[in-house]
Amino acid sequence: MPDTPVTVVTGGSRGIGAATVRRLAAAGHDIALCYRDDTAAAETVLADIHTTGRRGIAVRADVTDPDQVTDLFDQTEAKLGTVTGLVNNAGVTSRIGPLVDLTPQDLRHVIDVNLVSAILCAQQAARRMNAGGAIVNVSSAAATLGSPGEYIHYAAAKAGVDALTIGLSKELGPRGIRVNGVAPGTVWTDIHTVSGDPDRPNRIARRAPLGRAGDAPEIAHAIAWLLSPEASYATGTILRVAGGL
Repeated sequence: MPDTPVTVVTGGSRGIGAATVRRLAAAGHDIALCYRDDTAAAETVLADIHTTGRRGIAVRADVTDPDQVTDLFDQTEAKLGTVTGLVNNAGVTSRIGPLVDLTPQDLRHVIDVNLVSAILCAQQAARRMNAGGAIVNVSSAAATLGSPGEYIHYAAAKAGVDALTIGLSKELGPRGIRVNGVAPGTVWTDIHTVSGDPDRPNRIARRAPLGRAGDAPEIAHAIAWLLSPEASYATGTILRVAGGL
């Protein structure tokens, strides 16, 4: 692998993604941060990359679109070099509620963003990591808890991400490509605003043995470790960072 890792981070303009970009830049990665809508937020994170002395680009892309995913990786290789790492972080929920009230539109959107995009990005990364590499898929503790009464479809999508992680680790291991997952618990990000319950972390925190919600940098440190040489013998694992849940 090249001396300087080149890592693609999807959903890199906010929350866990932005914290991950900053953590990886501090660790010496050159980074392509992918974002969907908020150009101003992406530019702020990009400036933070440059402050560390690392190279970075911000690419606006819909990672549920195969052509835009291909373009994301093409731009990364043209401007930064061979891709050595991928963080599949793009994610979304819909409004909290029982499954019987779920609309087909929300179902498809949540599955596409959380699962289909991860598959498309992993596919592109696998095609380009000719000298080894590492992929980290951001899952959720919801994958095993199920999120009843809130968003079962999101939990199901994240369970699919876990299956992707395990299967792809076995497929790509012989090529020197490690594939792992991080499963956060409830974390303070604006994803809860989209769900209609911005104070949800406080409500959920009472269930966790640690008695609090997590912060995005705590998840970013786990992601960075799995991408690093220190995790050289870790593949096919789902690292749970969920306060004990």
